[in-house]
Amino acid sequence: MGLLEVLIIAVGLSMDAFAVSIGKGLAVRKVTWKNALCVGLWFGSFQALMPLAGYFLGVSFSSFVSSVDHWIAFVLLSLIGGNMIRESASKGDECSLGDASFGFRTMLLMALATSIDALAAGVTFAFLNADIWSSVAVIGATTFVFSVVGILIGHIVGCRFHKGAGIFGGIVLIGIGLKILVEHLLS
Repeated sequence: MGLLEVLIIAVGLSMDAFAVSIGKGLAVRKVTWKNALCVGLWFGSFQALMPLAGYFLGVSFSSFVSSVDHWIAFVLLSLIGGNMIRESASKGDECSLGDASFGFRTMLLMALATSIDALAAGVTFAFLNADIWSSVAVIGATTFVFSVVGILIGHIVGCRFHKGAGIFGGIVLIGIGLKILVEHLLS
């Protein structure tokens, strides 16, 4: 898996954090750089740690599933992407202002919730023999940037892009899964 593919996956995975960051930006009266960096560090760190954990789980089982790894990657990425699309589409047009807290518990729960899909992506990386260290660095950095930008955008423009970000991220992940499957079937 090349750097471009990892970057595309990173963008797709960061869309949940981006959408939640927009909501955080809406919830606070005044966004400070401290708030933006806090959100970026929480989300970026968890989006980097979860694929790492998933990778090590996947490596443990890779010898058992190497003949169907491309199907596993396709199914996992399609399920993650489909779930992101379903969740985003079911939210409707209303926009919740959300929780304005930046406390430990609130941020921990939000970081975990937005990074579960990254755990499954990490399992996929194990089956594809991806360079996990550069992959998690790209995913973490991308999510950090998207989260910081998201809270700032949320404060400025509101929920206009909240729904679209989740749908876009889901489509990207499904596309990557399909690409992996087609490449393997044609090789």
